[in-house]
Amino acid sequence: MRTDSSPGTLPAREHLPAGDAGTPVLDVVIPVYNEEKDLRPCVRRLHEHLTRTFPYAFRITVADNASTDTTPQVAARLEAEIPEVVNFRLEQKGRGRALRTVWSASEAPILAYMDVDLSTDLNALLPLVAPLISGHSDLAIGSRLARSSRVVRGPKREFISRAYNLILRGSLQARFSDAQCGFKAIRRDVAQVLLPLVEDTGWFFDTEMLVLAERAGLRIHEVPVDWVDDPDSTVHIVRTATDDLKGVWRVGKALATGSLPLDRLARPFGDDPRDRELTNVPKGLARQLVGFCVVGGLSTLFYLLLYSVFRQFSGAQIANALALLVSAVANTAANRRLTFGVRGRGGAVRHQAQGLVVFGIGLVLTSGSLAALQAAGGHPAHSTELAVLIAANLAATVLRFLLFRAWVFPDPGESDTGSPAVTAPAVSSPAYGTNPVPAPPHGSTPPHGSTPPHGTTTVPYAPLPQRPAPYPQQYGQPPQTTQVRAGEAADGRWKDATMRLQPVRPHDTDPGDSR
Repeated sequence: MRTDSSPGTLPAREHLPAGDAGTPVLDVVIPVYNEEKDLRPCVRRLHEHLTRTFPYAFRITVADNASTDTTPQVAARLEAEIPEVVNFRLEQKGRGRALRTVWSASEAPILAYMDVDLSTDLNALLPLVAPLISGHSDLAIGSRLARSSRVVRGPKREFISRAYNLILRGSLQARFSDAQCGFKAIRRDVAQVLLPLVEDTGWFFDTEMLVLAERAGLRIHEVPVDWVDDPDSTVHIVRTATDDLKGVWRVGKALATGSLPLDRLARPFGDDPRDRELTNVPKGLARQLVGFCVVGGLSTLFYLLLYSVFRQFSGAQIANALALLVSAVANTAANRRLTFGVRGRGGAVRHQAQGLVVFGIGLVLTSGSLAALQAAGGHPAHSTELAVLIAANLAATVLRFLLFRAWVFPDPGESDTGSPAVTAPAVSSPAYGTNPVPAPPHGSTPPHGSTPPHGTTTVPYAPLPQRPAPYPQQYGQPPQTTQVRAGEAADGRWKDATMRLQPVRPHDTDPGDSR
């Protein structure tokens, strides 16, 4: 993965400094839709657990996405009774939409969510968020498929879950073990850059977020969890599975074509302050060698097939030149994308032109070998020609890799546009991330989507607040409306209309279909 001068490039991770301030460290979102029965015991149990075990200030946010039963009234009563509980109402359905909207508006440095049924043992919550607070990881997920997890559920759901994760591993090369567990957390600085790239607004939201994060090289921490299936779950398995498969196809296509600007999520090399001024850090010779060998092996088979076809109606030299030309173009394109991680169309023509120069060198080697063979043997057998060409191609392959690495795809000295690679500035004081404005007053919502002007001095986040830190908007005060733009694309375009997040009103209902 390459870094560029995109303003979305992430800084090095920092351990959140301990101290005393008014902003909650952890914001746990509970997305709900028609959960009037489970919402109250869930929130009270979660609040009691956090009060007893979590050492920092926290907030519990109920994200009601278009419930049509009495869920809004239940959430409003919880907000009035518990200072750390906040309620948001969205008029559009979709768990992914609810999470993206509330996470985008939250000022907490650690954002988490869990399902309302609390199937996951809450003892895993602190281990889930601790690596994010320490700066070790970017995202954290609970895994029901880890060896040390203890799971109680029916064979049908067990089969579907494992089959889905096998599909992700086979199609999207996902290495995380459990995409669907409703128990995840993310650092706010990562969410601000990652969420605009996630298109799904439903149940595939989690998977898409994790796949993009993993492909961008972010660190995902997995926590084995104890999990008990909720027999009253309202999730429609067939429809959800169908939507997930459509999402897998869409994301796989986007990754294959390089249309996602994942370089915006690149981290500097090393998170130690001593490493942040390092430039020209190699991207992994071993991985590039493996990729190059795989592409080279397939290209060789492709070349031999083309040579055998062209040899039917032309001489050996012409057949060799045509086969080598076609396979060289395909080889350059494959190595550009798979071996050296160059995405997008920028510089593609230049890379192909340089690849043709490399092709010319290979042509000289292979053509010279054929000429020498014909001069020595007169009319050699077809199998002999193939053996000589294989040997010549092996020699040309070694030279091709060296030229690709040092000349065609230099890494990471310059980007495709010729601009120097980004060097992360040294940080003189501990900071969670970069925030273009001072920390907002307690209870206020920072403007979402704003970016600092060029050269603006960034302000570190405030130290970690200690519990208790009640959320100031008490029930009974005049409702306040927060404008949140959900679905902002990385290029500044908007996928969704602006949403209004408001305290729940009893008459806010939407006749949506049940899940």
